[in-house]
Amino acid sequence: MILIKKILPLLLIGLLTMFSPACKPSFPTDQPSVEGFIQVEGGKVWYRIAGADKPGTPLLVLHGGPGIPHDYLEPLEALADERPVIFYDQLGCGNSDNPADTSLWNLARFVDELATVRKELGLRKVHILGQSWGSMLAVEYMVRNKPSGVKSLIFSGPCMSTSLWISDQKKWIDAMPDSIREAIDEGERTGNYGSKEYTDALGYFYSKHVCLMDPWPECMMRAVGKMNLDLYKYMWGPSEFTSTGNLREYDNIGNLGEIRVPVLWTCGEFDEATPASTEMFKSKTPGSQIHVFAGASHSHHLEKEEEYIRLVRDFIGSH
Repeated sequence: MILIKKILPLLLIGLLTMFSPACKPSFPTDQPSVEGFIQVEGGKVWYRIAGADKPGTPLLVLHGGPGIPHDYLEPLEALADERPVIFYDQLGCGNSDNPADTSLWNLARFVDELATVRKELGLRKVHILGQSWGSMLAVEYMVRNKPSGVKSLIFSGPCMSTSLWISDQKKWIDAMPDSIREAIDEGERTGNYGSKEYTDALGYFYSKHVCLMDPWPECMMRAVGKMNLDLYKYMWGPSEFTSTGNLREYDNIGNLGEIRVPVLWTCGEFDEATPASTEMFKSKTPGSQIHVFAGASHSHHLEKEEEYIRLVRDFIGSH
């Protein structure tokens, strides 16, 4: 779903990047990598395969947003010591083409894009990891295309329903100090999302539920700096708490029972994707597993990196 909104000026992002911890995997790898471009509807998307020569079933990584590129997921490259790990920037962000045609910004086209990437890279068998908006994309791909050869699915910080997501954020906001809650309520009521009070309150919310690390890691800041905010707004809306885009009525909870491959659900204790909602999603996918990272948020793959990598490694290794 939505990882983050660009709330910091680019100059500040650049400054923070200088002093942010690097996003190198906790288990360093020097695996051969291959990168290139794939033609999809609307333009070319960039991809990189780490551990391209490894024998394990590949892991295909779907980033969040919509509109924030893969960079913040780079620690997953630690898994490339056993299998190819494939990152790609969805059309409209990062290293991929950024066409101005808004008719391209819809869930169905992004599903087709995913299918094309898989086909062009020859991923006959594959594990898929979707983070945030990437979980929405992966579920829609499974339900709509019913693809063969998917060995397992990992949904991290998942969103399966826009209305539920927004409801969960409202609950987090209700528990915040009065000044924060009032500033967010006023911004949402008036549509004045650029006021200092609103952006300060948004920053507070992000520091509690999007990423608890201080400062944010370099790969996170790099991803924020390359985010396509226009794409985010067009598909989602003006903030994490208000959806006016074409995902505003998204809901795939009722289709989760159609997924017949092993599933691992992950979230943080303080995640935007709340433990209660994630547990409910898990209950809809028979035989699936769930792991809640204590003391972590939406970016639990960064905050609890070693624990997260071990968990994913063991899960996909068993399938």
